Amino acid sequence: MSGYVTRPKRNNEIWMTEYSTDNLKLSMRVKDILHSEKTPYQELLITDTYEYGRVLMLDGAYQLTERDEFTYSEMMAHVPLCAHKNPENVLIIGGGDGAIMREVLKHECVKKCTLIDIDERVIECSKKYLPFAGCAFSDERADVKCMDAMKYIRETPERYDVVIVDSTDPVDFASGLFRSDFYADVKRVMNPEAMLSELTESPFTDKDLMTQAISEMRKVFPLVRMYWGVVPTYPSGMWTYGLASMKDDPSEPVRTVSPTRYYTREIHRASFILPPFLAEIIE
Repeated sequence: MSGYVTRPKRNNEIWMTEYSTDNLKLSMRVKDILHSEKTPYQELLITDTYEYGRVLMLDGAYQLTERDEFTYSEMMAHVPLCAHKNPENVLIIGGGDGAIMREVLKHECVKKCTLIDIDERVIECSKKYLPFAGCAFSDERADVKCMDAMKYIRETPERYDVVIVDSTDPVDFASGLFRSDFYADVKRVMNPEAMLSELTESPFTDKDLMTQAISEMRKVFPLVRMYWGVVPTYPSGMWTYGLASMKDDPSEPVRTVSPTRYYTREIHRASFILPPFLAEIIE
């Protein structure tokens, strides 16, 4: 038919996007917007997506997805806990979605797990919209406090066997969580054989922050190691973690945990074997 013009089919698709760098982004097609608000601390968005299920985004950065959060949560929790001989008292700084607490409380030896997150709305929305992550808040061993974590560690008389720092991106209220003075404060609340794990970002998109965090840890702790894994929805997909120990080498697991979907004793050992480019960066 001469003169007939076809046009692309119009639709009402919604996409959510994280800009990892000025030149790199990851977008997901949204099925439904479940919750959106500006809390006193950050922009909070929870959606249901076609590819990764339910997603938590804070200030435009993916924090957790239903499909792949276990790859991160298990490595943050089980590496330090399985390297410690008897972790009874655990502190989580951040982690308001509850996924890491869920993993920590799989360890029967843990008598108490304290979670400190400044934003109460993240915790409440996780309970409501992300039950796969926030399912452990009701555990009798869970002690949840909504306050400034740095104020807490400076004032608390508690002492911990494992400290896990699960912060948002290091800006605004989280900017101090990658500095030696913060690590010195954390060291004060750690027992003589304690361990600390912390996300140290991607060697491809956040190399400077990664090297800064490891360098600052080394100023404070006698033994600092890096380990790594994969988190598909985090920038570049390759994710690193810093692990500081007061005494024992954390690369050898001395305990087991189950059930898990990513972590194993073999993965634990292998995660400390750094690709040459990564070892060169931090050394």
